[in-house]
Amino acid sequence: MDEIKELTKAEEQIMQELWDMEGGFVKDVIDKLPEPKPAYNTVSTIIRILQTKGFVSHEAFGKSHRYIPTISKEEYKKVVADKLLNGYFDNSPKRMLSFFLEENKLDVKELDEILAIINRHK
Repeated sequence: MDEIKELTKAEEQIMQELWDMEGGFVKDVIDKLPEPKPAYNTVSTIIRILQTKGFVSHEAFGKSHRYIPTISKEEYKKVVADKLLNGYFDNSPKRMLSFFLEENKLDVKELDEILAIINRHK
């Protein structure tokens, strides 16, 4: 796969469950989703779309399919982070960090942890 496509909110919700379970059947995914549970056909359709997009493959067990992620959560996280950084912060990690600070999304403990990470990578 050359370029990883972005997921819709519904697709991402399904992928989160598949990543957490490291694969599963449609019924397994539905069991993990919050109430109100979506219809079986809805989840099945979304999983088939994910397969078309290259996010999952399947193993056949008779008429049932077990779906397995083909893209790791880490790979997708990089795509989303790059899009956020490039699209909203002019590819500046400093601007992005400043935004989170100004919005009070980081506390002092988290800042200390970030500084420790920076110091480890010097």
